[in-house]
Amino acid sequence: MLSWDDFRYVKAIAEARSLAGAGEHLGVNHSTVFRRLGQIEQHLGSRLFERGRAGYALTPCGTEMVDLAERMFQEIVGFERRVTGQDLRPSGELRITASDVLLRHLLSAVFVAFRRAYPDIVLDIVVSNQRLNLTKRDADVAVRAAYQSPEPLAGAKVARIGWAVFGAASLAGEPFDPVRDGRRRDWLAFADALSVARATKWLQDHADEMRIVYKINTMAGLGEAAAGGAGLVLLPCYIGAAVPGLAQLTPPLPDLESELWLITHPDLRNTRARARLPRFLRRRDRTPAACARGNGAGRISGTPGGSLLLRPPRLRISGNPRPSPR
Repeated sequence: MLSWDDFRYVKAIAEARSLAGAGEHLGVNHSTVFRRLGQIEQHLGSRLFERGRAGYALTPCGTEMVDLAERMFQEIVGFERRVTGQDLRPSGELRITASDVLLRHLLSAVFVAFRRAYPDIVLDIVVSNQRLNLTKRDADVAVRAAYQSPEPLAGAKVARIGWAVFGAASLAGEPFDPVRDGRRRDWLAFADALSVARATKWLQDHADEMRIVYKINTMAGLGEAAAGGAGLVLLPCYIGAAVPGLAQLTPPLPDLESELWLITHPDLRNTRARARLPRFLRRRDRTPAACARGNGAGRISGTPGGSLLLRPPRLRISGNPRPSPR
């Protein structure tokens, strides 16, 4: 007999049109989705999707199953409302910690939109570059940029963050190849090398150590110095695109891609106010100032055509060579 999970998997594949996208939505890897789909199709004795160049397209049997999944979901929601007999709008106070850079360039507009969507939730934002102790309830939720879940707590990856090379706007029209040109240029670097280990390793491979001429311990300071002509710099695209006078000189560098995580204590992950935030972040495809599908290579920050968008994990937040369509 089919379970509700079977319907969820098929519905997720239909919406994403790919196994990887469905896996991101469901919180599993694409191989798990592939195995589960095979099991469901074997049980039914019928194909649910046609695999083509455009992705996974529903067969008539698959369409019927997705339609049923939608009806089942609505019935579940209706049942919950009838049984509880109360307004299901989340309420209460949510204490969130984030760094000043994330808040300034990414999260402020998102939090304002979140409050607009959930007016009964009070946000208490703690700006700190130190990691507050969630176990001791210094905060309910931490928003952190990392290469993987930064703590053994309940984590939700909500976006990917692209990195690229940026320089002064006057360099926007000049071709730049990191392999060919990197050792010929002056560079700026983050003073705390351990906190940006991948970027440090990239610089070691592509820049002349003697031409790293400027170090500072803030990302915003790096961007402003680069805009002033001090040298080239590696930055997350959402920061580089926010600094006036900077030009993105390369497409996003795959080796440097990081992730945006929401971390919370497991005891709090099912509270209504806490549960809404990661879902909201994944859906905010209209919210400005998000992670990093920033300007394309050669585009100058602060000019039209390069708005930043919050993207769910399956859509990389990075500055592709062509500008984001917003």
